[in-house]
Amino acid sequence: MTSISSVLITGASSGLGAGLAKTYAAPGVHLVLAGRNAGRLEATACLCRARGATVATGLFDLREPEPLGAWLLAQDEAAPLDLVIAAAGVSAGTGEGDMPEGVDLAAMQVRANLLGTIHTVEPLLPRMIARGRGQVAVVASTAALRGLAYSPAYSASKAGIRAYGEGLRALLRPKGVDVSVIVPGFFDTPMTDRWKGPTPFMMSLDKMVAAIRKGLDARRSRIVVPRLLALGQQAADLMPAALGDRIVRGFRFHIEPGH
Repeated sequence: MTSISSVLITGASSGLGAGLAKTYAAPGVHLVLAGRNAGRLEATACLCRARGATVATGLFDLREPEPLGAWLLAQDEAAPLDLVIAAAGVSAGTGEGDMPEGVDLAAMQVRANLLGTIHTVEPLLPRMIARGRGQVAVVASTAALRGLAYSPAYSASKAGIRAYGEGLRALLRPKGVDVSVIVPGFFDTPMTDRWKGPTPFMMSLDKMVAAIRKGLDARRSRIVVPRLLALGQQAADLMPAALGDRIVRGFRFHIEPGH
């Protein structure tokens, strides 16, 4: 297992990003944490410092590439990053009466999730390639495996992240940089609290973080948790379209509006 001394995590104000930050916090580890909520981000940073890590924080809207890119390069200059985890994400869904999300809401999810991931990763790649080492992790979703009827834009944004990570891995491995594509199912976070509907194979945040950390430590190309949910999504994708559509229409849910 390669030694990790400097880690960047986006979405560190809550949920998966905050959970991963805490699991990496230890003496000798430098954490670079980005988020949108100042109070929650500082709370995460304080917990990480209490565990012995040094921490730098930054508040950014990842939909905007600047000044995020300049800050990322400055952080890498101060402490070259061994691991970059793009964990930030948002979710939304269809409106009342199963009406489509509309341009603004759909585009917001693609910008925040897919472009936010690209804005995080791309500025750092030339430096990681020049060093001939490093690891990048992008967080997709089981929704990336077959579009969900009641959150099509979220599904599209996560499918884009998955394809982006898969392509990067093929490109970067010969250059010494590993890429892990994380495909999680349901787990206990504030984002899931807004989900009103079935949550098959639901996991606690701690169990999900532990599974992802294990996969990252092993530098796995794909980290899929839980596998049974992913297999169900893939099976629906391989079916004739009409049958797959009927199945995802029957998987009814509503996502309450968030901030």
